[in-house]
Parts: sequence; C-alpha cells; structure tokens
Amino acid sequence: MVNPIFDDKEFGGCAIFGVLDRGGRRFNGEMATQAISCMHERSNGLGGGFAAYGIYPEQANRYAFHVIYLNSDSRQQLETFLQENFEVANAEIIPTSKADVVDPPLLWRYFLDVAGHQDPGETEEDYVVRMVMKINSEFPAAYIASSGKNMGVFKGVGYPEEIAKFYRIDQYEGYCWLAHGRFPTNTTGWWGGAHPFNLLDWSVVHNGELSSYGINQRFLEMYDYKCTLRTDTEVVAYTVDLLMRRHGFSVQNLADVIAAPLWQEIDRMDEKQQRYYTALRQTYGSLLLNGPFSFVIGTHNQMIGLTDRIRLRPLVAGTDKDLFFVSTEEAAIRGVSNSSLLDIWYPSGGEPVVGQLATVEVV
Repeated sequence: MVNPIFDDKEFGGCAIFGVLDRGGRRFNGEMATQAISCMHERSNGLGGGFAAYGIYPEQANRYAFHVIYLNSDSRQQLETFLQENFEVANAEIIPTSKADVVDPPLLWRYFLDVAGHQDPGETEEDYVVRMVMKINSEFPAAYIASSGKNMGVFKGVGYPEEIAKFYRIDQYEGYCWLAHGRFPTNTTGWWGGAHPFNLLDWSVVHNGELSSYGINQRFLEMYDYKCTLRTDTEVVAYTVDLLMRRHGFSVQNLADVIAAPLWQEIDRMDEKQQRYYTALRQTYGSLLLNGPFSFVIGTHNQMIGLTDRIRLRPLVAGTDKDLFFVSTEEAAIRGVSNSSLLDIWYPSGGEPVVGQLATVEVV
C-alpha cells in the first residue's frame, strides 16, 4: 500500500548508463539505447538523452555547438551572434526522424573556431564558456545543449528510447556513450532541462536530487557560471569544469569536495588527512553536494562514476575486455555484455570509479 504522505514523489527514479571503449574503438548508439531501455520504468517520459564522444572526427578540432531553439526568431538572432564572435565553419539542422516526440523545437548544430576572438590572456576554453553563459542567459529562446569538440548531446522530452529514435542515435559512432532516462521530481520536464548537462567536453547524467543547489549556484556565480536551465544537475557540470579544468583537480580531489567525508570521519583521520580535508571543506565547502545522487561524468579521455557518501542512489560498474560500464542497474550492463569475461562490482559511497581512454581509433 502506498503511503499517502509520499505518493506524489518517486525517490528512486532516473536511470543512468555509460560505456567507454578504453581502446578508442567507435561503435554506434544501439548499445546505449538498449541499456537505458532496460531501465524503462525509471523514466516517466519527461526527459531522455545521450552524450556521445568521437562522433565528429572530420570536425574534431572545432567546437560543436548543439543548439535548442524554441522559435525561429531566436535562431536568426543567435546565428548573427555566432558569426560576430566565432568563425562558423558549418551550420546545419540536426537530422531527426519521425518518432513519438511531442512538439520538438528547432535543433541545429554549428562547428566553430575561436580564431583569436578571445580577450588577451583568455584561453579558448574560457572564451567558449563565457559565450555559452552569455547565450543561455541573454537569448531567452536559445539554449546550448553541448559545446565540446568531437562530441555532442542529444536530449529532449520523451522516454530515452523515443529520443534515440528521434535523433537517429544508431547512425552515430563514438567511443564513449552516456544515456539518461529522467523522472523529474522537483522541476518541469522540458528540452533544455533533460540530461545530459554539458559544458565543453564535460557531460553529466544524474540520478537523485540536490538540496544544496542554491549554495552551489551562488558559489559558481563567483566564477562567472550562470545557472539558467532550471534543473539542479546543471551545477554539477559547472562544478566539474571549475575544479578539474580550471583548478587542476584530479578525480579523487573532485570526489573529496562534492562527496566529502562527514566531519566526525575527518576527526578520526591522521593529521595529514585532517589538514587536507579541512582545507578542502574550508575552501570549497559550498560545492559539497547535499542530497542523494549518483553520476556518470564523461569527457574526451575518461568516464567517471560516483555516488553520494552514504550511497542513497545505486551505482554499479563493470568491465568486459576494453569496455568500461557504469549504470544504475546491473541488469543494464549484463543486457549488453554477455561475455564470460564480464566483471561487476558496486563502488562504495563517495568512491569514484574511472575508465581511462588509452587511444582513439584512427579514421
């Protein structure tokens, strides 16, 4: 019997999945689609999406902007902006097919060169981040879904299987795939609020909810990140960019900030560890993520899985030869890997699991 106090909320929802070929072999999106569809009941049709790495080898040195337009006027305005602030090498509609997707927006992609447009002393990456923040906050009907090199995010309102069919995911080949089926509990389902969330090469899919969103957002705003997509996971993508790209953190350092030990645990550590964790909490305490979460984080050369410190959301990892998997459910991994060499394990809370890319296949 359902408790009437809690019948308006699903605490165990959302499905996440990631697969990386550590040898750099590229393969199409059918595996990610099959795995995420295995967890269909964790979604409710209000969000699904995929991130894929290695899909644009012919444009690998350019930034690929995937853009969601809510009306045609916004496209004209943004294209003028892009022409003024980048060298636009190519602009095209993202191919889609007829699928059970209701009222899809306009979906375009642009391959861009910075070509010296940045300010003196500003890196290309910082310039692109600044432009993404400006577009998402100042163009009310245009949103950047992804902005990395040789990768893209394909997301929208619908079940992930529907989104896969809509975007023709099976026609793309990449060496790393992230997938998400959304069960929103605190925010509306809309195209920009679907997962993955992306900035540059960083992509994040999330199961859970972050009660710390407000303080996380305020801290990130001090570093000129702007949260405009109305979903708590957005802060995670920006946190990863800030800590790992701008501040040079390792994966373990990242985990020690966002899934930090409790103070009573720190008090039982040796003096060196106490100094380390105390310094992190004093400097980055506002980036501690409160609430239940499990993440898969992708970038151009690795894939990371991480849960909250007390494992309020499930996460399972596995390997099969060169394939590295992270998922909400073991069944999703086993469903796409029938090998006798499959190794499955359940990471401890706050313990990151990492698959590292050795090389990228030559095309």
